[in-house]
Amino acid sequence: MKLLFSLLFLLSCNILFAQKPFETPFEKGNGSQTTTYEQMNSFYKNLAHNFQTIQYLQKGEDDNGKPIYVVLFNPFKEKNIEKLRQTNSVLLVNNGIHPGEPDGIDATMMLMRDLATKKIKSPENLIVAAISAYNVSGMLNRGAYSRANQNGPEQYGFRGNAHNYDLNRDFIKNDTKNSRSFQAIFRWLQPDVFIDNHVSNGADYQYTFTYISSFKARVGNVLGEYFYNQYQAKNLEDMKSHGYESTPYVNIHGDVPDIGFAAFEDAPRYSTGYATLFNALSTMPETHMLKPYDKRVDATYKFMLANLKNMDEEYLKIKALRRENLKQYESGKSYGIRWKIDSTKCTMMDFKGYEAGYKTSEISGQPRLYYDRNKPFTKKIKLLNTAVAVDSVIIPDYYLIPQSEYRVIEAFKRNKIQMLQLARDSSIKVESYKIEDFKTSPNAYEGHYVHSETVVTTATKNVKFQKGDYLVSTLQDGVKFIVETLEPAAIDSYFNWNYFDAILGQKEYYSAYIFEDTGAELLRKDKALKVAFEAAKTANPELAKNGKAQLDWIYQHSPYFEANTFRQYPIYRIVK
Repeated sequence: MKLLFSLLFLLSCNILFAQKPFETPFEKGNGSQTTTYEQMNSFYKNLAHNFQTIQYLQKGEDDNGKPIYVVLFNPFKEKNIEKLRQTNSVLLVNNGIHPGEPDGIDATMMLMRDLATKKIKSPENLIVAAISAYNVSGMLNRGAYSRANQNGPEQYGFRGNAHNYDLNRDFIKNDTKNSRSFQAIFRWLQPDVFIDNHVSNGADYQYTFTYISSFKARVGNVLGEYFYNQYQAKNLEDMKSHGYESTPYVNIHGDVPDIGFAAFEDAPRYSTGYATLFNALSTMPETHMLKPYDKRVDATYKFMLANLKNMDEEYLKIKALRRENLKQYESGKSYGIRWKIDSTKCTMMDFKGYEAGYKTSEISGQPRLYYDRNKPFTKKIKLLNTAVAVDSVIIPDYYLIPQSEYRVIEAFKRNKIQMLQLARDSSIKVESYKIEDFKTSPNAYEGHYVHSETVVTTATKNVKFQKGDYLVSTLQDGVKFIVETLEPAAIDSYFNWNYFDAILGQKEYYSAYIFEDTGAELLRKDKALKVAFEAAKTANPELAKNGKAQLDWIYQHSPYFEANTFRQYPIYRIVK
């Protein structure tokens, strides 16, 4: 009996020791399986239960009502993030914004486990935070076919969330609970470095790992130079030592052009573009869709590891440069709101691709594109990553926001933008915008008919404001967020995202048979109006031939027209 007991004891010990502690579902699988939402939550809750350095906190909500969690690795005794930020740095990772691209979800589970168990060296100066899965409803919408071009995993989530939004277009317009949760998380943590893990689409090439460094022009001169030429360069060197050569994101779908390719402009609608508005060094890893899933997960893990090492070494410099970078965004200075790539400036890089060709399609009989992996190449190409502003504004000292614009006010509060409310009704001299022209997309894009190429005219006048209206100083760390959202001509302004579309329509009109007499009387009494009217007809022959258009012109230049509301942008600027 003793012998049987001893054998059973030894057998149970062998089974116990054979099991790896805190193994992830990905590691337990065959290299082509990703965790489920339930498994992920169970894993992190277990990790938090066993290690004081791990916290798993509900910090938001998906459109379907399910919780969004943040996992924290905090090696310090102090747990108050506000206090820790004063002397340490914060790395924030976002995962699962597109749950069909789950590499980061599995990689981060292993990273947090390895930090907690001290399998890897703990950073001395960092708090590591990660949104475990951002698009929860998309992660729960699990299948095997929505990523038709992707090599694994066997099953995965769906790109759209519960309301079918692509969440990586929602960081400014805020249509979803997800994005509102993200903003609250981001401004709670105020990270110095931000990573949003993705998987690529597009051409075939030799690299497993590609990346988007935030658009240099939008990062800012001081921080941008350091980010591109020092910090990111070190990360990429480390990736090379880990066995992964890297290239900037390849946003092409055919042969690589001899001229090379331009850096991707991650406007503020994207996660990294949003993060840049708060001076965070931001990267979007894009592992290559056609490479094996286990290699993609490993590359994602290694990139986060590289950031941990370099950020830990450089954290004081990063914090100092972030403060220094803000000085170029002071009131009275020019701010670029629309950019174009400068084709006269480039850097040369080696690109490792596959030769592209055409063969006959078995479906249509027409020529079709393919890449020949038996014909790899390395060639020098240009990378165009310098941009020039094609439109800019002078940063004002303040913006004035009427309290009626509650969507803007709510977003500003969520983003911790400092505001003061007027203590009494006041008449204030302000710069005022009229929306002069714009284009609108003919097709819906992420729930909107987006405006672009917006043109404004500026006037200085006294405007009456009410007690409780909001005064927003630009002397704060969110200055870029303020300008990018409130300047109508900025690419992702609240105006372009349809926040103010009600001002684009008249509310009152006239009956022609009555206003004919009124208009004639106006022209008889108002000499200046008469002169302007005749000049307009001379300058515009079409107007001279069109009686209705002439009546419209007189109405629009008369006291009867709602000039104070029609196309009047309701947010104002103060320039001292």
